[in-house]
Amino acid sequence: MNEKKLYRLRNGRMICGVCAGVGEYFNVDPNVVRLGTVILSCMGMGVVAYIVAAIILPEK
Repeated sequence: MNEKKLYRLRNGRMICGVCAGVGEYFNVDPNVVRLGTVILSCMGMGVVAYIVAAIILPEK
């Protein structure tokens, strides 16, 4: 059984690869995830969540 894991990606990354990894995990376009991150950042929640994910998630 193939178990899905969340990783930061090297391919297709713009900063740390968090959005590319989340996009691959949920099978959506990374640009949609990036747009969501920008919207959350404007509300004050996205930057902290991105930094925490960049620190915690292992690189693939």
